[in-house]
Amino acid sequence: MLNIRYREKTNAWPGFVDLFSNLVIILIFLLIVFVFLWTTTSVFNKNTGAKKVAELEQTQQAQAEQIEQMTADKQEAEQLLLAARDALINQETLIGNQENLANAYEDKIADLTAQQEQLAAQIAELNDQLQLATNAKEEMARMESERHEMQDEMAEKQSELNARIAELEAQLDAAEKRAQEKEAEYTQMSNRLNKALAEKVAELNEKIAELNSIEQYQSEFYKQVKKALGDRTTIRQDGDRFIVSSDIFFDSGSYKISQKGKSQLKLLAKIIKDFENKIPSDIDWIIRVDGHTDNKPVLPGTYAYSNNMQLSLLRATAVVNELVKDGVSKRRLVPSGFGELHPTELGRDKASLQKNRRIELQLTNK
Repeated sequence: MLNIRYREKTNAWPGFVDLFSNLVIILIFLLIVFVFLWTTTSVFNKNTGAKKVAELEQTQQAQAEQIEQMTADKQEAEQLLLAARDALINQETLIGNQENLANAYEDKIADLTAQQEQLAAQIAELNDQLQLATNAKEEMARMESERHEMQDEMAEKQSELNARIAELEAQLDAAEKRAQEKEAEYTQMSNRLNKALAEKVAELNEKIAELNSIEQYQSEFYKQVKKALGDRTTIRQDGDRFIVSSDIFFDSGSYKISQKGKSQLKLLAKIIKDFENKIPSDIDWIIRVDGHTDNKPVLPGTYAYSNNMQLSLLRATAVVNELVKDGVSKRRLVPSGFGELHPTELGRDKASLQKNRRIELQLTNK
């Protein structure tokens, strides 16, 4: 951008002209004084005489001519200085106009620059809009191509769907025909099913009646067992189960019944044999013999069993075998072992562990 700066100047020409004129006047005055003194001195000098006077006159005349010439030169110089002053004033005026013009040019250039920047911003914005329009056009073309592809695919799918519908309609007609054919079979099957259901309901009612029948013997069975084994803390009833401590039948870690345990089982066998005769033959009943242990691990080196599950089953089986030996029908007894999986007490004290070592007897339906 054009950037022109002018230094403001002071007009000193009028003062300079006046000073120069005064210097010329003083110089002329000094020359006159010098000539006068020199002439006076020469007149009174006896050695020069008239010759000097003549030379003085010639010199004075020459100096007068020089003074006249200098005066003329002074006037010419004054005229030249005045002309130069006028020219300088004109030049300063011209320079002032040029400065104004330059300032106007600068303002115009600044306006044009601002307009150019604004126009460049508008062009950039138009380019962005053009790019967006181009991208949108390309996206529209791509979407149009996809639309045509989708239309072709939908037409193909519609054709396949129509064929499938026709196939399904044919299958539906065939199914309706088969349904009509099977409707009669369904009626027959429904009749047979209703008959079988009625038979199952009757059988279930018989089972319920049988269960109700066995319940009336459970209470009496537990009373007889408790009476035979005695009223002790190691024997207790829990719902439909009769719980006997394993310590009555077995030594610690053993599955062989002790002599005391055999005596207790003889009493229990007598009660069971009485109930075999007392419970009607149409009630299919059993006595479950479940073995349970505490959670102490099996000692290493035990050869007969490797865990508490095996020990509990061996003990339950030993009780069953002893009852059979004492005359109880084997088909009325079912042994099972649960190890430490179902404790009645969660503590680890001696009393809790003793309660978890148990044999449970349960009179129930088969």
